[in-house]
Amino acid sequence: MARETPLIFSSPLSRDDVSVFLKLETVQPGMSFKSRGISHFVQRAKEAHGPSVHAVIASGGNAALAAACAARALNVRCTVYIPEGAAQSTVDRLKRENVEVVVGGKHYADAVIAARERVASEEKAVMVPAYEDPIIWEGHSSIILEASKQMNRKPDAIFCSVGGAGLLGGIILGCDAVGWESVPIVTLETIGSDCFYHSMALNRRGDSVKLPPGVSAIRDEDNDVKLAHFSFFSSKASGSLGASEPVAGVVRKALDRKGPVTCVTVPDELSMHAGYSFADDHKILVELSCSTTLVPAYRKELLDRLVPLTGTKRSVLFIVCGGFKVFLSDMVEYRSHFEACPDTLEVYCDGEAIKIPK
Repeated sequence: MARETPLIFSSPLSRDDVSVFLKLETVQPGMSFKSRGISHFVQRAKEAHGPSVHAVIASGGNAALAAACAARALNVRCTVYIPEGAAQSTVDRLKRENVEVVVGGKHYADAVIAARERVASEEKAVMVPAYEDPIIWEGHSSIILEASKQMNRKPDAIFCSVGGAGLLGGIILGCDAVGWESVPIVTLETIGSDCFYHSMALNRRGDSVKLPPGVSAIRDEDNDVKLAHFSFFSSKASGSLGASEPVAGVVRKALDRKGPVTCVTVPDELSMHAGYSFADDHKILVELSCSTTLVPAYRKELLDRLVPLTGTKRSVLFIVCGGFKVFLSDMVEYRSHFEACPDTLEVYCDGEAIKIPK
């Protein structure tokens, strides 16, 4: 199911004043961190319902492959509901794991409805969540449990990307478990698919926050938080980062956390640059959602802003979350797109605009 992943020191990304460590989730069975939380959930479901449990998930991406790999390892039945328009390469990859793939409507929301109807009609069927369940976060927390043993010191910051915020929930739980509750966490998203960034802003700065077009504020009474709800996405990273809204429970955890949670959102072009640069440096392909995490590693001015030098050499940990929907041709496209972009790009850090030279 999920496996312990390497934590490596990155010579290309480190400098005299900073040591960069990479937690490589790309080697998971599902090729992303999703294998941790989802395999944990499926295993719990099998323990509760027995070997005849039927794992059902609505996803056209990494969550689907993680569920398929977990089901195969646990020898349980799995059905994946995908929306129309899912890439044939995705369908083929899922079918190689011996799962049933069902087209569940034109949009992701339709696939979710179809999956829930299937679960309601079968006694042993269980809906597998992509990110919004505490059991998922518990599984993801093993990233930090491993990293705390693999590193020889507490990091000065942890960097991760955020979509629906399941990974972040796991990181916060893991930090609490190993005594890293004060370690700063930096979350990264792309402009146009940054629901967590705007949700945190709504709770921290209230009425002064101006939401982008197509984004509305809703309230979750159970967790006493405001959430930014996206009706559409303009980022190319939305295939993995494009949650309509983050899970309210993790927003609450981030607001209440002892250590700081700094929220950063970047243009696609900087994520593209980080993606093909990482492929050049480490010979590893990652999705745009994952390379978003690495933007500060390739932008000294941003890293120094987020983790100021205080007199000693810094040690920073990047969660390389992975993803299977990436191809060599993407890197060629990213390089071309970046070369054509403006000479100065804007990054937003907790409401402050930062100009980054190309």
